[in-house]
Parts: sequence; C-alpha cells; structure tokens
Amino acid sequence: MKIVILDGYAENPGDLSWEGISKQGDLTVYERTPHDDKKIIRRIGDAEIVFTNKTPISKTVIGACSNLQFISMLATGYDMVDVDYARKNNIPVSNIPSYGTSSVAQFAIALLLEICHHIGHHDHAVHQGRWTDSPDFCFWDYPLIELAGKTIGIIGFGRIGKKTGTIAKSMGMRVIAHDINPSKKGRNIADYVNLDTLYASSDVIALHCPLTEENKHMINKKSLSRMKDGVILINNARGGLINEKDLADALNDGNVRAAGVDVVSSEPIGEDNPLLEAKNCFITPHISWASKASRQRIMDAAEDNLKAFLDGNPVHVVN
Repeated sequence: MKIVILDGYAENPGDLSWEGISKQGDLTVYERTPHDDKKIIRRIGDAEIVFTNKTPISKTVIGACSNLQFISMLATGYDMVDVDYARKNNIPVSNIPSYGTSSVAQFAIALLLEICHHIGHHDHAVHQGRWTDSPDFCFWDYPLIELAGKTIGIIGFGRIGKKTGTIAKSMGMRVIAHDINPSKKGRNIADYVNLDTLYASSDVIALHCPLTEENKHMINKKSLSRMKDGVILINNARGGLINEKDLADALNDGNVRAAGVDVVSSEPIGEDNPLLEAKNCFITPHISWASKASRQRIMDAAEDNLKAFLDGNPVHVVN
C-alpha cells in the first residue's frame, strides 16, 4: 500500500514523527507540493492513499490517479478537495474534526491581550534602553485597556467559541454570542443574541465561525458601521469573513480601535493586502493551530483515520 503526504512540513517541521503512518504502508513525504495539477498527479502517482493539508486535490487529479482509494486531510477544513467527485468515484475523504480547540481559543485571547497591553512593543522599548533612560519608574506608549466589565461578542459558538468565551468570562468579561445552533452548554457561558445586538453591544468581537458563501465578507462597511466606536476585532477563523479594504478603512478612520488577525483572504499574505498598512492592525501568519500539542493531535487522528480505512470502516468521512 503506497501512501503519499503532499505537504507535510506545516504539520511536522521535524518535531513530530510520521512513524505511526509509515508503519501502515510505503510512505513518501513531500514537505511542500506546488499547487499545479500536473505536479500533484506526478507526486501521487500510483499511490492508494493521500494525505493533504492545503494542497488541492481537484477533479482532474482524482480522475488521473486511478489507484487512489482514500484521501485524508491533515486539518479540519476540506475545501481543498473535490469531495463530490471523490464520492462519485467511491473515494472517502476524512478530516480531523477536533484538534486545536484550546490552542486556537488561547491564541484569540493572546491577540486581544497584545492589543490591550502592547507587550511586544514595550518589551522592545525596554531592550532599546528606554526604561533605563526614563525619568520615571514606569512608562507606556499606548493606552492600557482593562477587559473586566467589557463585553465580548463571539460569532460562531462551537467548541472554539465556547472555549474563548470561557476564558473571557474568567477575566471578568460579559460574554454574548451568535450561532445558528444555540445550545444548553453555550447558554451556561454566554447570552445568545442576534447579530445586530452583538454588533451594537460588543466592546470586542471575535470570529470563530466557518467560512460559507452566506457569511463571506460578513465584516464589511455596513456591519462595521453598526458596531461601537472603538470596537476591537479578533479573527483567527477564516480571512474571507472580512472585507479587508473595509476593515482597513475603519481602522485608519479610528472607528475600529484595533484588529488582531491570524488569517487573511489569500495566504501567504500579499504585498497589496490593505491590512498591512492599516493602523493598529496586528497580523500573525496563521499559527493559532500550530502548537506542538495541537499538531500531535492531528498526527494521532490522521493515523486513526488511516487505520480505520484499512480496517474497512473509515471514520470522519465528509463525503
């Protein structure tokens, strides 16, 4: 049984082991694969099993790789695979449904705390000697924001949203949420509200929802105008949830105090992305998910997906 991993580096840059997967067959790991159908087809070759994270597996690729029997994601999202065509060809596609809840929620709060305290900036200032030269026992270059008593509105209140809400609540914040499927567990953490109420009431808005055709660019000029002046926006869900030009304008106008984003509409970020030049915009390179503990859970789940398929009972099938 031949197994190919098309883009293994992001999941495992060297601090994890592919041993659990390699025991199941003849494994070839590519660190990266260009997003070109012909090159992808050559690399898959006559393999029966393929793992991918962000390398696309199109109808053309599936049609050309006649030995292909199983596709497993190294992530939760599976929009990189033509799952409908795979189903028509009796090829199950499995994903990793839950692995980064704690890491992603923690990162959302980290972005928020950086905005509130500018820790990186002040650390840099100290190392530049500015504290040594200060006439006072302390100094700060930005307003420092206390979160206790403020309201955080969370859009998308699944596992990650609930975890973020729990952390925020522990810091004394009021938590409100919007989700298409309110739950009893969610009500123990937050008050569910409609989007208009969330926009109007929140001092901080965090996005934790999947990207769909319906909510693409949900954060836009119109929705931003319905938010409080000075709102803080956090997005480590999907970049396409935000119209980046509209957010950049709102940041530059001061209507939005600050934004912390770990995702953008096209990744890696383009030189022309308007958020790069926007005021008070904190951008990180899609690393919310990437703690070692989180990546180990992906590895373990990927191995389980493979074993289940080989046993004839595939799990976490999305098609």
